Amino acid sequence: MRISADAAETLALQALAWLVTNEELLPVFLGSTGADIGDLRARAGDRQFLASVLDFLTMDDAWVIAFCDEQGIAYDQPMQARAVLGGDEMHWT
Repeated sequence: MRISADAAETLALQALAWLVTNEELLPVFLGSTGADIGDLRARAGDRQFLASVLDFLTMDDAWVIAFCDEQGIAYDQPMQARAVLGGDEMHWT
């Protein structure tokens, strides 16, 4: 079943909160996006930014597993949320 846009945004915000509390992963996210802590606050309501949070999270299965286990959600939820948020998707070809 496809998740709603509101549920996708909520999941992305949960992923952002998870990243912020992860002392090892947060600097990697900031470095790869060029964002700073102020950007995280300012853009938390921006669907495109939230999509980029999910893009980052889904780059590594271990990150997805850790996040989903902590949140008690299925492992496919971050990708489903990413698809609902739309925007530019990565293509690895």
